[in-house]
Amino acid sequence: MRVLIDMDGVIADFDKEFLQRWQNRHPDKAYIPLNERNTFYVKDQYPDDLKPLVVEILLEPGFFREMIPVPGAIAALLEMQRMEMDVFICSSPLSAYKNSTLEKYEWVEINLGYEWTKRVVLTKDKTIVTGDILIDDKPVITGVVNTPLWEHIVYDRPYNRAVNKRRITWGNWKSILEMDHLS
Repeated sequence: MRVLIDMDGVIADFDKEFLQRWQNRHPDKAYIPLNERNTFYVKDQYPDDLKPLVVEILLEPGFFREMIPVPGAIAALLEMQRMEMDVFICSSPLSAYKNSTLEKYEWVEINLGYEWTKRVVLTKDKTIVTGDILIDDKPVITGVVNTPLWEHIVYDRPYNRAVNKRRITWGNWKSILEMDHLS
């Protein structure tokens, strides 16, 4: 079974990194706590006058490299590998890719080891990637392929709870994936 796993918000704690940087740089400005997020793209929930400050943080050097792992994610990926699942990290770089592309690889090497960098797929269109399952926090995945070969299992986040798909966390992943692995 080939499992594709998104990076930001699924194995790397995008929201924690963003909120920490926001509060350090703009302690006088309001922020949206994760439990109040109702949009996938963090920028979309901020007022227009603050959006440039959001983008500035996302584009700064170190943002993607310095994210901490989502609790349980690293252990889950290593366990999947031990279970002989074919695991790939499938992530979309920012369109302003200069820092995000390199830093995603650096994050993987720092947190999982160099060998895992050979299991990174960076693409703006995940529908063209072949797999059995895609674990992703984005509520809806679209692209040139109308019906991808993989099933989208939603990694549970506050902003995607309205989506009616199978849900996964690093607390229940074994019961979800072992069902598929055994069938």
